[in-house]
Amino acid sequence: MTTYTILIILSGLVIFSYLFDLVASRTKIPSVLLLLLLGIGLRFLVAYYDFHTFNFLSILPTLGTVGLILIVFEGSLELKYDRNKNKIIKSAFFSALTILLGTATLITLIIYQITHRDLYTCIANAIPFSVISSAIAIPSAAALVKKDKEFVIYESSFSDILGIIIFNFAITNHSITTSAFIGLGLSTFLIVLLSAIACVVLLYIMGRLVHHIKFFLIISILILVYAIGQSYHLSSLVLILSTGLFLNNADTIQNAWFRSIFLYKNLTADLSQLYQLSAESAFILRTFFFVIFGFTMNISELNDKPILANGLFILVSIYIIRFFFLKVFKNGSLIPILYIAPRGLISILLYFNLPAALKIPEIGTSFLFLVVLGSSIVMTLGITLSKRIKEELPMA
Repeated sequence: MTTYTILIILSGLVIFSYLFDLVASRTKIPSVLLLLLLGIGLRFLVAYYDFHTFNFLSILPTLGTVGLILIVFEGSLELKYDRNKNKIIKSAFFSALTILLGTATLITLIIYQITHRDLYTCIANAIPFSVISSAIAIPSAAALVKKDKEFVIYESSFSDILGIIIFNFAITNHSITTSAFIGLGLSTFLIVLLSAIACVVLLYIMGRLVHHIKFFLIISILILVYAIGQSYHLSSLVLILSTGLFLNNADTIQNAWFRSIFLYKNLTADLSQLYQLSAESAFILRTFFFVIFGFTMNISELNDKPILANGLFILVSIYIIRFFFLKVFKNGSLIPILYIAPRGLISILLYFNLPAALKIPEIGTSFLFLVVLGSSIVMTLGITLSKRIKEELPMA
């Protein structure tokens, strides 16, 4: 395969992804779903013509991690804080936490019934299936009313953060002890402190940089700090979310000393450019990640009836738990928020980060693919049907 052939394929994928986004905005079919199907189609094409490829699974976690950072950062740069939002932030947090714990508990029981492995192994495998993917949820919420859109951004981001915290806790502690919880408390305090320092330092750097290239430097610093934090099992996604929120709301801080040192004339314009760069970079990485994930799937394994049945059980459990806890923590209508619980990028990343000793053959990548695909289809149908119902209500 020549250099020009590779360039044609890569640019073609980006063009297709752009067209998929246009289709998604009109039909409410998530572009991620179309990207997965494109990857599956490319796999059949490659097999038919017997092209030689390399092991794409080796680059998938890296692509997904950077994509996750940029998607959460992009979403947080859209959020403006005021005291009136305390209620929605609180409800989104408790909704994310209780739904995550409830779903993980139920899926653990399902995996235990399937495999009869020890509960610790079942819990570790259940967590990736229990986390809402902000990479899919945030773009899918773009057409919702402002209040629902903000709820989705906060809830999915909290779900990612809490999912990573619980996952890291599970794989590093084989038993629940006092020292394990002390370690969790210390790591949480450390990442919060690191986030506060990073927020202030990055804002200061942005105001002092005079070189015409500075936004990729800011993003690179964020990725660097995230990677260092994750290598020490810190939940560095807290840093990404808090940095975006801080930068977009720094101008609301009234302290005279802070404003004189950290705020500068072109801050609003710079934030607009930073948001644009993050959004376009996230678009590219999301494109390649989901196409490659679809490409690496062995679709023939989905003919296995037990996999289909167990995948269906997990999907049903996801929405039962979600309905129950949303009733408790979400005011107003649950539609279409109820359906926006996709599994995707974060689930895939957590699954690939499972230690080899904890991986269960019966709960493989095909099982994961089925849940990712199924939750995206449910979200698509749910958003589409709820929109039609709302349009018909005035006519009734």
